[in-house]
Amino acid sequence: MKKIFNLGIILILVLSLVGACSKKEEEKQLSDAEKFKEEYESVNGKTNDNGKDYRNLDISIDNPIVYKSAAEVIDMINNKETFIVYFGYNTCPWCRSVITTLFDVAKSNYVDKIYYVDIHDIRDTLELDDDDKTVKTSKEGSEDYYKLLEALDNVLEDYTLTNSKGKTIKTKEKRIFAPNVVSIVKGEAKALDTGISSKQKDGYMELTEEMINETTKKFNEVFKPYLDATESCNEGC
Repeated sequence: MKKIFNLGIILILVLSLVGACSKKEEEKQLSDAEKFKEEYESVNGKTNDNGKDYRNLDISIDNPIVYKSAAEVIDMINNKETFIVYFGYNTCPWCRSVITTLFDVAKSNYVDKIYYVDIHDIRDTLELDDDDKTVKTSKEGSEDYYKLLEALDNVLEDYTLTNSKGKTIKTKEKRIFAPNVVSIVKGEAKALDTGISSKQKDGYMELTEEMINETTKKFNEVFKPYLDATESCNEGC
């Protein structure tokens, strides 16, 4: 009886281990495209802290996203690689406004890989002090974020803050905004755009065909240096 009992315990342990391994294998097999789809669609039907509804997205399972850390992108730049990188995060309303158009532009240009860096937690936070004119850092960015600022300096915009009187205050720092899509050729940033239409004044507003067309045009311009470089390579590098 005791032997049967022990065999039962062993069987339960074996089945538990098999189940745990299967679950890990299932998680491991989740592609970056599937992970991105789950991540961005997980916000569908939710509202932000101000009660605004996030834009519902239907992300293609065949999207070109490949996850990268800031450190990995820096290594790619240092290795003089040619690629397109998208900086953003899933609750950014502006990112949610342009992401499906970005994928459409990638597909139409036969771009099958866009590297993705989630910048939500790696950026610094700058704000104005009580005097309404002195810039202070309330949260430091990661070391790799500052390296990205240096590596992409030639295409990044100056970061400014606006005080209570509507005056623009320079922070003396560049900024990677969300979204930012960058075309990098042989380790050098060649083009950057948010893709946001000039007609869109709110990240939550309904998109018109005119807005989408403008976003499409902006992303085609960003892709151009990358496409020119890769086409040249296809003919022989």
